[in-house]
Amino acid sequence: MTKGILGKKVGMTQIFTESGELIPVTVIEATPNVVLQVKTVETDGYEAVQVGYQDKREVLSNKPAKGHVAKANTAPKRFIREFKGFEGLEVGNEITVDTFTAGDIVDVTGTTKGKGFQGVIKRHGQSRGPMAHGSRYHRRPGSMGPVAPNRVFKNKKLAGRMGGNRVTIQNLEIAKVIADKNVILVKGNVPGAKKSLITIKSAIKAGK
Repeated sequence: MTKGILGKKVGMTQIFTESGELIPVTVIEATPNVVLQVKTVETDGYEAVQVGYQDKREVLSNKPAKGHVAKANTAPKRFIREFKGFEGLEVGNEITVDTFTAGDIVDVTGTTKGKGFQGVIKRHGQSRGPMAHGSRYHRRPGSMGPVAPNRVFKNKKLAGRMGGNRVTIQNLEIAKVIADKNVILVKGNVPGAKKSLITIKSAIKAGK
């Protein structure tokens, strides 16, 4: 069965295994998620479970949003996302960190840090020219393409805004679950800045 939860990236730290190995981990705080809606093929055309995370003040919510969460008997939520492949959940159920256990293989999705307007070397990893005084070619984008079409082709790698993309890192291992603090420790790093929204799901390719 597919498992999933929404959480917040707290930062990175490191833990020791029983054998004394040092492991870098990312701390993800995932307070209980509430099931707001169960979508079915008959009513919605597809099967999914809608999950809400992180309460927000009533004054920040409109009437339709309040009515939607009232069915689950909970407060308005700041983040609402859908998961597919969930089974046995009903409106109002809570999803907690203890649905996961240490050793589970998961896919983690987040929004990468925005880095602003960057050049081709930082943004695309291109090589620079010689830094000698007579070179006149140091960190520029290089050739714009052939002369014949009289234009620059689409998808040419140029300078521009970098970061702020939705990125999924696959097949990360859960190092530890601390249920009383609603914390999941994921081995390695995950995309996103501190306090950003993180989605943890059962790995699609784990069995392969």
